[in-house]
Amino acid sequence: MASLDSQTEAIKRAKVLMVGAGGIGCELLKTLALSGFQDIHIIDMDTIEVSNLNRQFLFRQTHVGQSKAKVARDAVLKFRPHINITPYHANVKDPEFNVEFFKQFNVVLNGLDNLDARRHVNRLCLAAEVPLVESGTTGFLGQVTVHAKGKTECYECQPKPTPKTYPVCTITSTPSKFVHCIVWAKDLLFAKLFGDKNQGNDLNVRSSDGADSSKHTEDVFERNLDEDSEQYARKIYDHVFGYNTEVALANEETWKNRNRPRPIYISDVLPDRITKKNAKVENGSTESAVSAMSSLGLKNPQDVWSLVENTKIFLEALRLFIVKRTEDIGNLTFDKDDQLAVEFVTAAANIRASSFGIPLHSLFEAKGIAGNIVHAVATTNAIIAGLIVIEAIKVLRNDFHNYRMTYCLEHPSRKMLLMPVEPFEPNKSCYVCSETPLLLEVNTSTSKLRDFVEKIVKNKLGMSSPLIMHGSNLIFEVGDDLEEDVAANYALNLDKVLAELPTPVTNGTMLKTQYLFNFCRGEFDEEKEPDGMLLSGWTAPADKDRVVTSNGESSSIVTQETKESDEVDIVSDKHGVVGTKRKLSELAEKTENHAMEPTHCKHSAPRNEVPEDVGDNDEEDDVVTLDENPEIGRSKRLK
Repeated sequence: MASLDSQTEAIKRAKVLMVGAGGIGCELLKTLALSGFQDIHIIDMDTIEVSNLNRQFLFRQTHVGQSKAKVARDAVLKFRPHINITPYHANVKDPEFNVEFFKQFNVVLNGLDNLDARRHVNRLCLAAEVPLVESGTTGFLGQVTVHAKGKTECYECQPKPTPKTYPVCTITSTPSKFVHCIVWAKDLLFAKLFGDKNQGNDLNVRSSDGADSSKHTEDVFERNLDEDSEQYARKIYDHVFGYNTEVALANEETWKNRNRPRPIYISDVLPDRITKKNAKVENGSTESAVSAMSSLGLKNPQDVWSLVENTKIFLEALRLFIVKRTEDIGNLTFDKDDQLAVEFVTAAANIRASSFGIPLHSLFEAKGIAGNIVHAVATTNAIIAGLIVIEAIKVLRNDFHNYRMTYCLEHPSRKMLLMPVEPFEPNKSCYVCSETPLLLEVNTSTSKLRDFVEKIVKNKLGMSSPLIMHGSNLIFEVGDDLEEDVAANYALNLDKVLAELPTPVTNGTMLKTQYLFNFCRGEFDEEKEPDGMLLSGWTAPADKDRVVTSNGESSSIVTQETKESDEVDIVSDKHGVVGTKRKLSELAEKTENHAMEPTHCKHSAPRNEVPEDVGDNDEEDDVVTLDENPEIGRSKRLK
């Protein structure tokens, strides 16, 4: 009884921070409130979308467009009016959420949707010495892990793999899977038509090699003044599905061991003019109602359209973009919540798939592939939220020996659907939580502080707002809350040679950011070490496959794909075969139903593959993060 009373008291006294108020967050906030927690703070930068309503039960149709954190608070206070819930409609990476902010909490509970934000929260929790309960779901799979500084491994103790890529030549010339067609439609065609015109693009935009006339060498994607939207749409269709396919067929070597594609021209599929029954919405329609499916009377997103229907959708969607969303053209990136964009990409991918003999897919399926969606299961979110609260209570009771990492499986393993695993001890070589200093070889007489900050602290270690100490002296800091003169002084330090800083950095100097650095002087071969710096004691992320989403921007390597949708980062075996935590990470064959990032083939130079920041809580359905580092299984369990 005394134990129960002490637990109840610990819950009532606790000050809890939730990061994320989406699929997991809604369930978590409800469960915390009903479990007796009295002081809850929520950070979420997102607003409510229609697609959230099927599982984020605190939200209603009337809430669409409003802050998730604020609406979640109001909904819970209706049945728990006497507790304190403080919402923040903000990005967890904002300067106000610093180490001092995190120190006020007894435990932090994550329901985030991307690696970048997770890493940020992990590092803040380590710096503030506040335990973190991490979580993720995808479909029927879920996980909850506990991270306590010095006691368990941190979120970054095991390297997270880098995105899988596809060669551009596969995407542009020899697709063999529907995902290749989706990437082509989304990251090449959509980006070329509606995105930044200054971005590089691997689409063939010329209608000939210029041998016939100068007219044929013009960019086909440039709309002529005398072209109406229908004429322009037909021209694009014939070029990308007809002419470009014929160009690819001209290379006989390519098709010796492959099925030859079929060029598709508009005249092969539709009559001379678009059917008159296509609805015209040029007057009196709002942008929110713009939909090619509605215009054509197609209602079921799970129907697989015929080639004729895909062609009509393609032409109508392109026309609607030109007529109804002219101001957006030139600034668009693909968004899975943009109905017209999804319709266009689905139709374009299906027409290309038809050309290459690849099975067609429904809009529902294509949206999942394009957005890397693994559709959410509300029950899984509820289970994971309950497990988060169980682990949070253990943290509050200092019940360290009973911490568990728990995995929710789709299929029973050892007659269990919930598989608890003892936490692992900190990885001694982890560059985030290890107390072992990183060794940096650098010529302190020639290298500047800026080199150290940009090349090592930011690029290699991923710190966005570093604070650098030399003993008790602060030599560099960034932040919106700094006084202008202080910020200016730190900026001056950036261009000083390390050995000439106010507190000089020389051989044997120890600097502290979130990590300890031991500096030693080195002489470098400029060809082998062009940065003039060699970092030891740090392991770069493993180059393994991972499912990610695309920001839709195009380039010569197409797009850098980073976004991890809500309730993410589940690691599990397809059949639930479990021995240790890391065996769960050995997922079976990566699903083909996810759009991947193309890279150049053979002799092309790869682009920097460091993911861009995409925000914190962009909630939709779920994406899988595949963790497949074979070294991970060597971690030791805590006794």
